[in-house]
Amino acid sequence: MRAFAELLDRLSLTSSRNAKLTMVCDYLAGTPDPDRGWALAALTGDLTFDAAKPAFIRKAVEARMDPQLFSWSYDYVGDLAEAVSLVWPARPGANREPQLSEVIDALRGASRAEVQRLIEGWLDAMREPRERWALLKLMTGGLRVGLTARLAKRAAADMGGVEPAEIEELWHALEPPYVDLFAWLEGRSEKPTSEHPARFRPVMLAQAIDEAVDFGKLDPADYAAEWKWDGIRVQAAHEGGQRRLYTRTGDDISRTFPDVLDALDDEAVLDGELLVIRDGHVAPFADLQQRLNRKAVDAKLMAAYPAAIRAYDILQVGAEDTRSLPFRERRKRLEAFVAKEASPRIDLSPIQPFESWAELAALRADPPVGDPQVAEGLMLKRWDSDYVGGRPKGPWFKWKRDPFLVDAVLMYAQRGHGKRSSFYSDYTFGVWTQDEAGQRTLTPVGKAYFGFTDEELMQIDKFVRDNTLERFGPVRSVRAEPRHGLVFEVAFEGLQRSTRHKSGVAMRFPRISRIRWDKPPGEADELPMLERLLAQMEGR
Repeated sequence: MRAFAELLDRLSLTSSRNAKLTMVCDYLAGTPDPDRGWALAALTGDLTFDAAKPAFIRKAVEARMDPQLFSWSYDYVGDLAEAVSLVWPARPGANREPQLSEVIDALRGASRAEVQRLIEGWLDAMREPRERWALLKLMTGGLRVGLTARLAKRAAADMGGVEPAEIEELWHALEPPYVDLFAWLEGRSEKPTSEHPARFRPVMLAQAIDEAVDFGKLDPADYAAEWKWDGIRVQAAHEGGQRRLYTRTGDDISRTFPDVLDALDDEAVLDGELLVIRDGHVAPFADLQQRLNRKAVDAKLMAAYPAAIRAYDILQVGAEDTRSLPFRERRKRLEAFVAKEASPRIDLSPIQPFESWAELAALRADPPVGDPQVAEGLMLKRWDSDYVGGRPKGPWFKWKRDPFLVDAVLMYAQRGHGKRSSFYSDYTFGVWTQDEAGQRTLTPVGKAYFGFTDEELMQIDKFVRDNTLERFGPVRSVRAEPRHGLVFEVAFEGLQRSTRHKSGVAMRFPRISRIRWDKPPGEADELPMLERLLAQMEGR
């Protein structure tokens, strides 16, 4: 556990992507099987323990120290694993520290009744807080070290000197602790086979376009344009009698969308956007959220929120792998396939004709009423581009709409996680409205936790502490009045109706654009402005 704990500690304290990549690569190269495989599974989110719950961790620590004292400690630190790792009263004479593989083997076979005893024994044996923290994060699955699953797989590819796409395509045929994978990466055996039905193919991603630089180099005639739909990127595979639906990161969500997969009659692999589509029109993202992250769905939910795929590429038709064909040829095959399927659950993302970048810019700035109102911007794809996993420079670009801006007032602040666990870094903000008595009050419209520098975080944290009105565990309500408070300029991608928010609206991807220390809270925006904007987005 010690080497794994050191890796997590270094990753959590490092912001550089390349530095994180090097750390994981070095760890995988220098750690024996099976520990490195279990570590890779933990870093990619492929390791869970059904019997290990946060409640058992809290129960274990409250058996060793005064529960009220721990409650105060937890409230101050803001993170369960970190609080327990710091306050754990270890007993002298404990056994040796366990290996990572020993912990995993024990947890995989443990019943709920055995978990607390295991936790206590391991925490007693560990001498350093960071080792206890690593153990508890491993158990709960919330590593939060700023490393994506894709980057962890990239580190494994770098270790073996292979392309990351090769790892991506193998991944769903592998099982932790990936002994066969590492044997291949180290040249000790043949490459594991990926030829299993309905496997995941590495997804091709787009670069963000630089309008000032890229348009001067690109010929509009070389590119196709289509809307960037506001759903989630998926890959639907029907192969060898098997049907699977994957997210862009390779997570299998087939059980949540059986109605979509049932509509895929002929064998193929489609790349597209998962949306809720009613009567041929795209519904807001909030409708799709009703179906996401569910373990199972019933007929009533599927009828209320009919999911569908808006297809924009085809990676395989029958037995033919089409990824090496140019986009123009793949598009012809896609159009023929969608027409043959003739399903309301699978339609085609239309190509938007244009002659110049200026013409396309005008379309992006003022899209027609209808489906494009729920698009995030435009996609540009070279007609001659192969389908290549990863994010190659040049073939595909994304040209997102400029974000909307609103001035909102800070209302609540919550402690962050990881290295931010000692700071109030998650902010709920609101805009002005009038109550029944005609008094101006604030109503929450969103929450954001990024968009500011570390220096600005410390300034906001001090404001929160100096202006706290009430405390609710890790959350504080902050003084927010017309003449006293803190205004944020909030950038967001869109609005949607919401029954969960008192305001009736919710923001898509809000982030702090600027801190308006200069602006009186009373001059922040009002709810009717957002309601008018939402009506425009809905084409009213």
